[in-house]
Amino acid sequence: MRTPKTLATSLLSLSAAALLAVCAAGSASATPAPAAQDKETSLVASQSLDGAQAAEYWTPERMKSAIPGDVLANKALARGNKSPAATVEKGSSTQISGKAARGKTTLHADESPVSNIGKVFFTMGGSNYVCSGNSVSASNKSTVSTAGHCVNEGPGAFATNFVFVPAYLNGAAPYGKWAAKALYTTTQWSSAGDMQYDTGFAVVTPLNGQNLSDVVGSSGVQFNAARGLTYKSYGYPAASPFDGQSLVSCTGPASDDPNNPQFNAQGIPCDMTGGSSGGPWFIGTSSSGYQNSINSYGYGTRSTVMYGPYWGSVIQQAYTTAAAS
Repeated sequence: MRTPKTLATSLLSLSAAALLAVCAAGSASATPAPAAQDKETSLVASQSLDGAQAAEYWTPERMKSAIPGDVLANKALARGNKSPAATVEKGSSTQISGKAARGKTTLHADESPVSNIGKVFFTMGGSNYVCSGNSVSASNKSTVSTAGHCVNEGPGAFATNFVFVPAYLNGAAPYGKWAAKALYTTTQWSSAGDMQYDTGFAVVTPLNGQNLSDVVGSSGVQFNAARGLTYKSYGYPAASPFDGQSLVSCTGPASDDPNNPQFNAQGIPCDMTGGSSGGPWFIGTSSSGYQNSINSYGYGTRSTVMYGPYWGSVIQQAYTTAAAS
């Protein structure tokens, strides 16, 4: 059964617009396809974690008081996003199938929980944060997608105390808290905070002797897809007017970011706020589509467009490495 993401403000050097990074199935057994190679071969940054105490660390009180992780992307931007002009990645379109889980016109819609989509909680720089994430198809059956700024400061240290809480609702963790044993992102994010590559992956430890996707399911993923597709994104926005306690979605056609083309990002109509960062973008109009991006950033305290990175061959390499670990 498939039971039916965040944003704080930071200023860009672009006309005083505030950049808000947004922080938030079925089991899969398909083996990831090899990553297509770019002209510049990407390296993958990773960090092993000792998650033995992570689940216990995240008490209901700590989960409730966690800071929406978009402020981490804002810090990365403040340190200076020195990205070159956008390089449009080229590679063959790749789909890795997932499998179904066991079991009014606005810029967002309230959703019932989806088993493979959840919240991620982590510690970075001595503070506790919250983002959104999704269980994705992987040979290890234990991989979660999220934003790069939800696993690494960009540039800087990796997170600790990282857990994934699928189908979170009003403080409940119906499938438990899955502690990460390793985190992965692109070196472009970990070394420079490059918004073009703001995606990360966590590999979680089995819980009660079971792998993540066998319990909650997983989503298929796609890389090097056409631009301008229609997407449905999900997340747990926590900044006002949302409270981060339930799942929210946005649906619409994607268009290029006209403000910072060097980010190579696409945006869809959406007013989700901080806490939704890392939530999945599915091609089409439901959570059964292939995941093809994540919630990354928006402009202004009341942004009406959510932007996500283009999942090309560089991000595919980070995924492939995590999924095979």
